[in-house]
Amino acid sequence: MKVLVVGSGIAGLTTALRAEALGHDVELVVKGAIGSGCTPLAQGGIAGAYGPDDSPALHALDTMHAGDGHGDPRAIAALVDGAAAAVEALIDAGVAFDRGDDGEIARGLEAAHSLPRIAHAGGDATGAAISAALIDRVRASGIHIREHAFAADLLVTDERAHGIRLLDRTVLAADAVVLATGGAGQLYAHTTNPAGATGDGIAMALRAGAAVADLEFVQFHPTVLESSGVPFLISEAVRGAGAVLVDADGHRFLLDQHPDAELAPRDVVARAVTRQAAAQGSPVRLDATALGAAALAHRFPTIDAELRRRGLDWSREPVPVTPAAHYLMGGIATDLDGRTSMPGLWAVGETARTGVHGANRLASNSLLEGAVFAARAADSLGDTPPHASRSRSLSPSSADSDNDRDLDGTTPFTRADLQQLMWDGVGLLRTHDGMSDAVAQLSAWAAPAGTTATAQEDANLLTVARAVASAALARTTSLGAHHLSHAPAPALIGAS
Repeated sequence: MKVLVVGSGIAGLTTALRAEALGHDVELVVKGAIGSGCTPLAQGGIAGAYGPDDSPALHALDTMHAGDGHGDPRAIAALVDGAAAAVEALIDAGVAFDRGDDGEIARGLEAAHSLPRIAHAGGDATGAAISAALIDRVRASGIHIREHAFAADLLVTDERAHGIRLLDRTVLAADAVVLATGGAGQLYAHTTNPAGATGDGIAMALRAGAAVADLEFVQFHPTVLESSGVPFLISEAVRGAGAVLVDADGHRFLLDQHPDAELAPRDVVARAVTRQAAAQGSPVRLDATALGAAALAHRFPTIDAELRRRGLDWSREPVPVTPAAHYLMGGIATDLDGRTSMPGLWAVGETARTGVHGANRLASNSLLEGAVFAARAADSLGDTPPHASRSRSLSPSSADSDNDRDLDGTTPFTRADLQQLMWDGVGLLRTHDGMSDAVAQLSAWAAPAGTTATAQEDANLLTVARAVASAALARTTSLGAHHLSHAPAPALIGAS
C-alpha cells in the first residue's frame, strides 16, 4: 500500500523505515530539509528501564506522577514496555549510545525519575545522533524523500483521508497518511523549538475534522539561557548531574518549595523559577560550578561549547536561566497504534496525543514516545484496506483540497502579535481573564491570505492557537502544566 509520512523527526523516520521494511511503498514528505525539526536538538536522551534496580513498572509510575495523574495507563504501559525494543532498534540503526567502563549503556538522571534511566549519545547530543543514524538508513532505503514540500491540507473524501495537498498545489494520493509534523512551540514569544514548529499537522487535522485532545497542556522548560540572542536550552540532565538553581542571594530556593527541589516535575520547577525571577526582578541562575570544568566539558560538550561561545564560563559562575515554551502534551487524538478518529490517518510523535504524557511530560519520554509509537503505527498500517482512489492526476478542486481556513475573523495580525498574546494570556501562569481575552482576540483575527509558506504557517498557528486557548479556558481547575493563578501572571524574563 502507498504510505505518506509527513515529517522527519524520530517518529517520522522510524515510521517510514519500519513501513518500508514491511513492504509498503513509502514516501517521506518534509517541509524543509530532512532532519530539520526538533529531534536533532534533543540534548537529554531517551528514557527506559535499563538497570538491574529499575523496572518498566517504576518508569510507568514516574510517568503517571509527572503527568499529574492525567496519563492513560494503557498508553503508558505500551510506552515503558516498548522501551527496550526501541533502544535496541536504534542501536541496530547505528546510534552509538554512551557506555560506561563496564560496556553497558550509561544512564543519566533527570527530573521526576526515581532512578538514573536516561540513555544518551555524544554526552548531550542524543537527538543529533539519532537523527543522523536514521537519516542515513532512510537515504540507503527505497523510501522516496520529498524535501522542501510543505503539506498544506489533507485530502478527504467520504470522511476518509486519502492523501495530502502541498502548498504548491501538488496532490499526493495515498492509502495511508501518517502525520509526524512535531509540535507548535512557535505559538509563543519565547520557545526552545525551531522556527518550523508551527503546528502544521495539528492544524491540518483540525481543518479536516479529526479529533484532538489535551491541547491546553503546554510544557515550559525551566532552564533556557536568559539572553537577548537565540534561546538556548540547558538540558535537565545538567540538574540531574548535580547543578542547582539559586536566587539572587545564592540560595537554593526550590528546597523551600518541593522535596525533590531541582528534580521536581518540570511544571513545578518552571513555575518556581518564574515566580522567583519576578519577585527579585532578575533571572534566577543555574549553578553547575560544583561539577567542575572537565566534567562539564566531557558530559555536556554541546552545552559547554555554546556557553563558552557566548562568553560564559559556567564552570566558574552560575548562568542566568528562564522558562520557555518547549513541548505540547496534547495533539491529534490517537489509539495505541497511532490511528486517529479519521480513517486513513495516523499521527505519531509530538503531533499526536497518545495519552502517555498526561498533563506534564516526564523528561526524556519524548524521544521514547516517538520511537515506540511510530513502530506500532507502522505495524498497524496493513490493517487498513487500500483506498479505491490511487490516481495522482487528481485536481485540487476534485480532491477536496481546499479545506476551509479560519475566516470568521476580520482583523489582520502578525505572528509576533499572536506569540505575545499566547505568552501573556495562555502561558505558564494563567488567569481566567487572560485566557478569555486571548480567546476573544484570536477569534477576531483573520487567517492571512496568500499562498506563501509564511502565510500558511501563520494560518496554522492561528488555527492551533484558537484550539489551545479554548481548551485552556474550558479547563477551570489547575492540572499539571495548566496552572491557574488568581493574580495576574508576572512577566517572564526571556530572550527576545
